[in-house]
Amino acid sequence: MEEVVYNIEDDELDSKECVLQKYFLLEWSLVKSLLDDIVSNGRVSDSSSVYKIRSIMDKYQEQGQLVEPYLESIVSPLMFIVRSKTIELGLASDEIQEVIKPICIIIYTLVTVCGYKAVIKFFPHQVSDLELAVSLLEKCHDDTNSVSSLRQESTGEMEAKCVILLWLSILVLVPFDISSIDTSIANNNNLDKNEPAPLVMKILGFSKDYLSNAGPMRTIAGLLLSKLLTRPDMPTAFTSFVEWTHEVLSSFTDDALSHFRLLGAVEALAAILKAGGRKVLLNVVPVIWNDASALFKSDSASRSPLLRKYLVKLTQRIGLTCLPRRTPSWRYVGKTSSLGDNISSNSSGGTEHNQSVVDRYKSEENSIYPGEAEMDIPEIIEDIIEILLSGLRDTDTVVRWSAAKGIGRITSCLTSALSEEVLSSVLELFSPGEGDGSWHGGCLALAELARRGLLLPSSLPNVVPVVVKALHYDIRRGSHSVGSHVRDAAAYVCWAFGRAYYHTDMRNILEQLAPHLLSVACYDREVNCRRAAAAAFQENVGRQGNYPHGIDIVNNADYFSLSSRVNSYLHIAVSIAQYEGYLYPFVEELMFNKICHWDKVVRELAAEALSALVKYEPEYFANFVVEKLIPCTLSTDLCTRHGATLAVGEVVLALRQCEYALSAGIQKRVASVVPGIEKARLYRGKGGEIMRSAVSRFIECISLSHLSLPEKTKRSLLDTLNENLRHPNSQIQNAAVEAWKHFVKVYFVASDKGVAGGLTSKYLEQLTDPNVAVRRGSALAIGVLPYEFLANMWRDVLLKFCSCCAIEDKLEDRDAEARVNAVKGLISVCETLTQERKDSGINSGEDDTSVFHLIKNEVMSSLFKALDDYSVDNRGDVGSWVREAAMDGLEICTYILCKRDSISSKKLQGVESMPEMPSSPKAEDSKINSFFDANLATCLVGGIIKQAMEKMDKLREAAAKVLQRILYHKTVFVPFIPYREILEEIVPNKSALKWGVPTFSYPRFVQLLKLSCYSRVALSGLVITTGGLQDSLRKASISALLDYLQAVEDEDLNGRGSREYMLCNDILWVLEKYKKCDRLIIPTLKTIEILFSKKIFLNMEAHTPTFCAGVLDSLAIELKGSKDFSKLYAGIAILGYIASILESINSRAFSHLLTFLGHRYPKIRKASAEQVYLVLLQNGSLVPEDMVEKSLEIIAETCWEGDAETTKPQRLELYDLVGLDPGLFNTTNKVSSKDSKRRLVTDENASYSSLVGSSGF
Repeated sequence: MEEVVYNIEDDELDSKECVLQKYFLLEWSLVKSLLDDIVSNGRVSDSSSVYKIRSIMDKYQEQGQLVEPYLESIVSPLMFIVRSKTIELGLASDEIQEVIKPICIIIYTLVTVCGYKAVIKFFPHQVSDLELAVSLLEKCHDDTNSVSSLRQESTGEMEAKCVILLWLSILVLVPFDISSIDTSIANNNNLDKNEPAPLVMKILGFSKDYLSNAGPMRTIAGLLLSKLLTRPDMPTAFTSFVEWTHEVLSSFTDDALSHFRLLGAVEALAAILKAGGRKVLLNVVPVIWNDASALFKSDSASRSPLLRKYLVKLTQRIGLTCLPRRTPSWRYVGKTSSLGDNISSNSSGGTEHNQSVVDRYKSEENSIYPGEAEMDIPEIIEDIIEILLSGLRDTDTVVRWSAAKGIGRITSCLTSALSEEVLSSVLELFSPGEGDGSWHGGCLALAELARRGLLLPSSLPNVVPVVVKALHYDIRRGSHSVGSHVRDAAAYVCWAFGRAYYHTDMRNILEQLAPHLLSVACYDREVNCRRAAAAAFQENVGRQGNYPHGIDIVNNADYFSLSSRVNSYLHIAVSIAQYEGYLYPFVEELMFNKICHWDKVVRELAAEALSALVKYEPEYFANFVVEKLIPCTLSTDLCTRHGATLAVGEVVLALRQCEYALSAGIQKRVASVVPGIEKARLYRGKGGEIMRSAVSRFIECISLSHLSLPEKTKRSLLDTLNENLRHPNSQIQNAAVEAWKHFVKVYFVASDKGVAGGLTSKYLEQLTDPNVAVRRGSALAIGVLPYEFLANMWRDVLLKFCSCCAIEDKLEDRDAEARVNAVKGLISVCETLTQERKDSGINSGEDDTSVFHLIKNEVMSSLFKALDDYSVDNRGDVGSWVREAAMDGLEICTYILCKRDSISSKKLQGVESMPEMPSSPKAEDSKINSFFDANLATCLVGGIIKQAMEKMDKLREAAAKVLQRILYHKTVFVPFIPYREILEEIVPNKSALKWGVPTFSYPRFVQLLKLSCYSRVALSGLVITTGGLQDSLRKASISALLDYLQAVEDEDLNGRGSREYMLCNDILWVLEKYKKCDRLIIPTLKTIEILFSKKIFLNMEAHTPTFCAGVLDSLAIELKGSKDFSKLYAGIAILGYIASILESINSRAFSHLLTFLGHRYPKIRKASAEQVYLVLLQNGSLVPEDMVEKSLEIIAETCWEGDAETTKPQRLELYDLVGLDPGLFNTTNKVSSKDSKRRLVTDENASYSSLVGSSGF
């Protein structure tokens, strides 16, 4: 047993250094190595080490306690370097600042992380260092350059001053008269004994200067003055400084420097009053108080929150100075501080111990402090408390927080009677007429009083109701509300109660607060309020003892689980409501505060949360909640009626799920909600759209509840849904479709067929309505109709949908959303017809296979056409919505057909098991009677692959996931897919693959270019990216394509099976297939240009001329009459590449290139001239050898961007040198007589400018 103990790595057995290394500063080894280098060199040799240390320490800004164990080993050697180098180099040397500034950056970083009190403990404090530090500060002060504060921070000037000031704040505490250690006095015989020592005057002068600084030196200078001027030997200096502050506070001018000096003076006075003795300070209090009270009422204070904060702090320090320091006898002392006492209180004798504590508290409360009755309270205290109470009402939090602390400190020095008056004044801040700032400040003050034991248990009955109101404080202002900071502060008050009071005094209080705290913890809109309330409840449970179900609640409602608002509403609250005492407060919170909340999302969540609580007491919800909510559906307030409508529907549905039968009277009242809303015309005006969505959800809920409705109400609700389906808002349409789906199924399926046929015919006609909103809603409505409505018209429905999936002929009728909804409706109808046909028992009079034949021949064909929908409007590529829906539809239709084939195969073979997967193409081709055949499989995979290689990340990811599901579906095997094994290697059966990332997807899918059945469609998608505008996509796709082409493989690169050869043939196919389609032609031309620049296609021997000839044929068609600059530039560049090769085809390309020297646009003429020049340099065979120099000279010296007529002679001369017929070019660039006449009138550059403007250049 002992061996086991010794082998365990327990922290108790480790040394302190090991524990620190394991749990504290993780980067200590790096920091230590950098510090060792600095200490060994006696200075910072590498400036980067300083910034490395600073970046490491900055990470511990909120956990400074983790760094504190290392402070001595960091600060002591660094300050030793500062001290020793100052002595060694001397203050006259300029090198001293270069040494200390980087070191001071490190030290000041530690000050910001751990606080100055923790750091200055390790500063050297020999008496001789005082003069040294003052001289060093003088050196830094005198050498300050007039640069920005950012520059000072980067060079270490600010840090050096701060560190030296902190050093002086320790050194001025030497236990000797400063005049006795000031060496300058020995050389000055004229010094008056009443005057401060020269050393003190220097410190005072520097400190006054730094009090005008806007940076941290102001605060540290105030700290230094508080240490210096409160010494017993500094009465003269102290009086002089108070006179100086009187001048600053009374003669304030409105400029930046004076403002900062004013801040520094007030802050320094507050620090002095905190540190000084009462006897010394009482003499100057009247002067300081007069200045502070006058300044508090000035315009300067009203404009500066920081000044008001310092004035509040100064005011409370004045009050503490005027009052005698003592611990009040009436203060609440009810908690034990001994662990043994706490343990014994929980043992058998706990009751006696508790009673003794209470008795002790009562005896102390009833006792009178000696001299308390005769205690003289200065008149100034009343004014000071008045200022602090006004500070609690301030608009800024920092001022309110400082005032709250001041109230607590001042009250601790008052009598119990006066403290009650203060408490009553604080409680007045919670009156309805006060603003949110007063409520927040009042909560902070109550928390301070409770923490200090100044809020007696006898006062809690008056305080708790106020705190409960503050927990629910939420005042609506316009489209938002204020009060989250008040609720947060109220939770802080409850937290302070838990820490301050003994459990016997808090038992009844906690029972009052717990439901409200948990209501806020579960249902507050803001996450910080939810967490604050949960923390307060946890503190009370942990400190107040055995609270019923407290531990279970704390385990559920923790910091992380409450971070999600949805989780808090629908899960945490529901789990807490099972315990006694929480259900009714939760329901009241939802009904009276959250159902009418200003935030629409909160109202919707509140309705769901209310329904989630129904299971605990259905009768209460049916008889009370529903009855309360129904009148609210007609409220004049939009938020109230919207939330109430949602809540009634959700509660009725929850009651149905709990199998609770509503009475006939309640059902009648619920059924009248929507007619009542329509009668009151609450759809009109502001908020009508929100109410339409709520009404749709309400109808959906009552439909799912199978609520009995009269025929008149059914027709009324049907008309309501019809109106909502026609609404242009997509959210309203979607909500109406969900309601329509259940409403029709519940209330109209069992009725006569005339109703079913009439509804179906009506919506079929509306699929071609001129109103696009009607078309959108009708497509969705038909898509969710039950089989009974489709049985006799399914063929018409499918064919109508197929026609609606295509792009509309008229431009004004085109609508991408209508086509998306048509695709979705088509797929939904196919699923309904194939899945519910047998279950319905309705005979449509046609063969069972006719539906599947129509799906194969018409539906699949329409979806393949939808994959080519590249419509664009001012929102961008809206056709991508149709393509994405079409991919999902193709997947579903594939499963439908494959399932049908599987059933047919079982019937033919008489086998119940799944058919074997085909092992060879021959076996697959033998199934000629299949609905899903090899041709369909190839088209399906090809269409998806094309989308997987295009430019939109979202669409690529969607296509890859569809293909992955098709390849690896668990229940449906999709046969006849060519090269299935290769596809499965490219698209593995793994989750969380980043298909939307170009660098991941393109290297995989580009491998499909070697598969003949997929290469062309894959390339037609790839060129959109390689020749596109987006830089990151273009780089990733081109890199993947080049890697694919340059891959090492065992094949003849010059053979017909080479990758280059296949790619060039596929490119020619794309150029021919998409002739005059700029969407694809332009990126294809850019792709060819890029590949030519990489020497691709130029070394294929016999295949290069064939490819180039095909490209030239395409360019002759595409560039003729084109006004697209990007297309023209790409074509000219390709012509230049082809003209540069040593083949017979180059002369044709060169001739075509020369035609652009006479183009109507100057930029095009210039670009073509540059290409001609490069071609002649690379391929001199195009021009007679003796004419090359002359041709180059003409091209170089001609201004091709000028007027076309002025360049005509040079162009004709160039044609002559090349040996080409000018008449040939006149026909190619022939302009109509109408255009020539217009050119005489209109300047050429004017037409060019208009073109540039329209092209977006």
